[in-house]
Amino acid sequence: MVSPPGASAIEAVPVFFPLRPFSFDVSFNQRSFGPQLRTIAIQAGFTALRYGPLEVRTVYQYYSNHTPISKTDQNSLYLNPRWNNFIDLLDFPQNKPINRIIRHVLFGPLEDRAVPYVGALIGGTLPGRDAFSPGYLYGGQVGVRFPVAQGVSVDMGFQYSRFEIDFKNKSDLTDQWLFTIGIRL
Repeated sequence: MVSPPGASAIEAVPVFFPLRPFSFDVSFNQRSFGPQLRTIAIQAGFTALRYGPLEVRTVYQYYSNHTPISKTDQNSLYLNPRWNNFIDLLDFPQNKPINRIIRHVLFGPLEDRAVPYVGALIGGTLPGRDAFSPGYLYGGQVGVRFPVAQGVSVDMGFQYSRFEIDFKNKSDLTDQWLFTIGIRL
């Protein structure tokens, strides 16, 4: 079968539980309510669905802060829909595309290997409204993933989330800024 030049197209096919779904991250955070210390949290997740440049991840985050005067253990579970290579939307003008200039400025010699992404966070946290009830969590993120070997990537990102937390028997909303770095297998 012969097709005219430029007529071939690649269709995106949904992939459930892709071959490399697992991620493990360490995050450094700062909060507006609760323990005011800069702390470290760990998170693990897996990719549940991939459709072209879109993917939906499920992430579990654990945070613990034990001091002589307070104890806080927090568990969060959230969905993380992401749009990979979102800057490719700026693929114009024809002679010098804006997305290539941005990639070159941000990633230098790794511009063709970098996978920048933007995403949302939607889920819950425990403890939330009080010590034994869940609370809601929402936010957003921006980051980049660098494939380093077959099936292994390094992922770095900035994440903002807002959620309910119970700290010292007082419940309130907190804003959290995270810097995450981890691997995807």
